[in-house]
This record gives sequence, structure tokens and C-alpha cells, in this order.
Amino acid sequence: MPWSTPTLRDVRTMTRGDVTASLSGAAMVANSVLRVMSDTMAGLAHLTLRYIDWLANQLLPDTAESEWLDRHGAIWLKNSDGTIGRKGATFAEGTVTFTGIQGATVDKGLQLSGVNQVSYETTEQIFIGDGPTDCTVRALVPGVVGNMLPGETLSLVDFGNGIDSAATVTLMEGGTDQETDDELRMRVLLRIQNPPMGGCKTDYEEWALAFPGVTRAWCYPLEMGIGTVTVRFMLDDLRAADDGFPQPDDVDDLAEWLDVKRPVAVKDFFCEAPVPYPIDLKIIGLVNNDEATRAAIVVSLQEMLHERLRPGDTVYRSWVDEAISRAIGEDHHELEFTTTPMAAPGYLAVLGAITYA
Repeated sequence: MPWSTPTLRDVRTMTRGDVTASLSGAAMVANSVLRVMSDTMAGLAHLTLRYIDWLANQLLPDTAESEWLDRHGAIWLKNSDGTIGRKGATFAEGTVTFTGIQGATVDKGLQLSGVNQVSYETTEQIFIGDGPTDCTVRALVPGVVGNMLPGETLSLVDFGNGIDSAATVTLMEGGTDQETDDELRMRVLLRIQNPPMGGCKTDYEEWALAFPGVTRAWCYPLEMGIGTVTVRFMLDDLRAADDGFPQPDDVDDLAEWLDVKRPVAVKDFFCEAPVPYPIDLKIIGLVNNDEATRAAIVVSLQEMLHERLRPGDTVYRSWVDEAISRAIGEDHHELEFTTTPMAAPGYLAVLGAITYA
């Protein structure tokens, strides 16, 4: 039968009973020495039982807390950068454009600051030419907070010597946050449940998930013919502005890493980004129809698509209906939507336009 940790009251009762049974004729009078000693021992015993109860959750990764989950990760996982366990945050890198007097020097290590409150530094020395001149830059703070959009500006902390006070971002990306507990737990369980098999389907998925920024990955053996392997993946945090869909450079970077890991005997290997397939729907007679409920519906639908779907999967009407019903604030509704298959295996459904009537 399953173990049930007794309450402090139960432990006290058992301890008092053991003492009186051992000392024939002893009475548990309130505030007596025997009673105080018995209750003290009961408290210590209950504290030990509670610790064992907590420890039981840490011994397996599906219930372990952060510190112990990191220990499980360090045992089972090795990442693409050679680290073990939880994937660490990475620093954004890119290029910015400086302007100023022709011939002015931009020193290596020059400090810049963005509106995102992140500091950056140049990683090379350049001389401003006849017009805007590019220079490589990296963030000094890890995480997605260091990523910036092209056209945004960085201010020089110390400027002079013919350099203008602001530089324009050409490219600034690659910053990822530290892996969350849920993401790490998923990778640990995947590794335990699917031991390495020298290049099977789950091996490719584990290798892809070990790469910085990759949050979801799927492998399709034989999709392109006999002896072929296709891997598709998502960068839900790094490419949040694009619904998590990778850019061409992301595909090239992951393909290079998988080429190191995969068996050489594979005839043809393909690393691809899924193709977004927006699904539109119409919600009729929504109660309660307010901004908070509509926002909750969007979040619930996005979570459903994230949890349930792989590239090529059909979006069923019942899934959409269920997700809307789970939204906080929704009382009842009618849905106008037809079960939607994907146009091709590489297509992945994303939330399109929601119309209310």
C-alpha cells in the first residue's frame, strides 16, 4: 500500500503510547517531564519524516525542484557547447553602424548602451570611412533582453574623437535565456526514456534540443526517401517575434551541429524550419465578451497549438473548442471552424485571425 506520512498529532500520540507502554504505570500528565520529552521526540521524528517526504520528490526528475533537477541534468545531458545539464543563457551579438569624421577610430571594447538598459561593447577596432561603417558588437548581459531590431540605436557611453554619439543596429540577435525547469525536465525525461541508439529518431531530437535556443524539435526518418532524415525545430523564445519560426541562419547553425553528431551512413540529411500555416476562426455569441476574456482565449489557443501540434498535424475542431472553453472569463460560446489538415508535412499551424460575432 502507498506510504502516508503521519501528521504531527499522530506522531505525538504514537510516541506517548510507546513511552507509557515501556514504563509500566507511568502517566502522561500535562507539563510532566515524560510528556515534554515525548512531545520533543515526536517533533524531531516528524521533522525527519517531512524531510524524507520532500527527499522522495527530489530523487526522480519528474518531481524534482530546481537544485536537484540540475543534478539530474548534469548526470544525463550534454549540450552542444560542451556544458552539461541546464542550457545557460547566451549573449546577443551582431553589427552596428558608426558615423563620424572620416578616419576617426572606433576602439575595440568601446561601451554602448541601449534603450533596453543593456550594455554592449565593440569586439574589433575600425576606422570610419567615407560614410557609415559597420563594426561587430556583443551584449554584456546574457538573455533575450540583449536582442534588438535592425534600425534601433545604441548610445555611446564615452564618445568623442570624431565619432557620433549614436550607432544604428544592423543586426543584434542570438541572446537566449537560461533553460527553464520545464524545458530541462522535458529533456531529462526524454533522455531517460529514450537511451541513445546510434542515430534513431529520438537521438536527432535530443541532439537538436541540446542546441542553444531550440525549444521544440521533431525528426522524420525516410520523409525524403530511403536513407534520409529530416529534422524540423522551433525557437519559441529566441524568435518570439516570428512565432518561434527559425531564420535561415538558425537552420544553418543547427544543421552544422547535427552534422557533427549524426551517423555518417545517412544518405541525405535535411534540417528545415517548419512553414507557418495560419488558422482563422470565428467565435459567435461569446459570454463574457470583453478584452480580458479575448486575451485569455488567445493565450489558451496558443498554448494548445504549442502542446498538441507537430509539423504536418491536423488541427481538430474539438481541440480549438476545448481551448476556448478553458480560457479564464469564458462562460459559453459557439465556434465556426472546420477541422483543418496541413497542406504538406512541413507545415505547422499557428493562430491566425479571430473574428467575433
